Amino acid sequence: MGVKDRKLLRRVRSHTNVYESFSDIALLMLATFIFLLATILITSKLQEEEVIPRLKQELASLQQRLSASEAARRRLQRDLGDLAGMNVEAQMERVLAAAGLDQGQGRKDFELFVEGLRDLPGETLHLVVDATGSMHGASTFLVPILRVIVQRSGKRLDAITWFADGQGETFRGSLGEMLDQLLNGAPFVGSNETIGDAFARAARNAPAPGAYLLIGDEPSDDRIYYDEIPAPVFTLPIGRDIPLTLWEYQKLADKTHGRMLHLVFR
Repeated sequence: MGVKDRKLLRRVRSHTNVYESFSDIALLMLATFIFLLATILITSKLQEEEVIPRLKQELASLQQRLSASEAARRRLQRDLGDLAGMNVEAQMERVLAAAGLDQGQGRKDFELFVEGLRDLPGETLHLVVDATGSMHGASTFLVPILRVIVQRSGKRLDAITWFADGQGETFRGSLGEMLDQLLNGAPFVGSNETIGDAFARAARNAPAPGAYLLIGDEPSDDRIYYDEIPAPVFTLPIGRDIPLTLWEYQKLADKTHGRMLHLVFR
């Protein structure tokens, strides 16, 4: 074999090696792409099998809670319609009876609480209402009871602030307007009782009242700055007897020169 033939053979082999290298790289890239695609598909399938059923379950739970809330609101609106045909005293007695506060120690505690509100300096009252999910059951009695408390206290309701999960809203207007806004605007869902944020919001959105009235059933999930609350706080821990709730609500009342009443709805 001559020199020229050997050079030609080396050149052919060199080109062949280059083509083989490119071919190997292309095959490797294709294999990598197929592997990644398969991994993505498998991961997506696993997520679909795990996440979608959970999301469906959570959605069904939310829909059930919303349906229950809507039914409770319709029932409450019917009750309010029935009350409209009664005189004020009859309305109050019916509401107190429905909440289990029409007789015995419950009635005495209620009257004592209202008397304490009457003795407060100033003419206005600002309600701060827990609107988390744990208050959903109590919401049926909440608006009528608030109406009775305001009417019996002789105070003017200046504002209502609801709170849940670090969110909240302050309503102002007439008594009926604010209670309607609370009934229709407060979510009564969520799990974080952000009482400290609620009082900061209340102080920011409305003038300082004669007293605040806090209504809820669980202790705060955030810090309460007692010195920054510009008026006495009267507290109503309702529902279950949770020692930490009672301790915190009593402390809040004591720190702001208010008073605590424990209401248990039937």
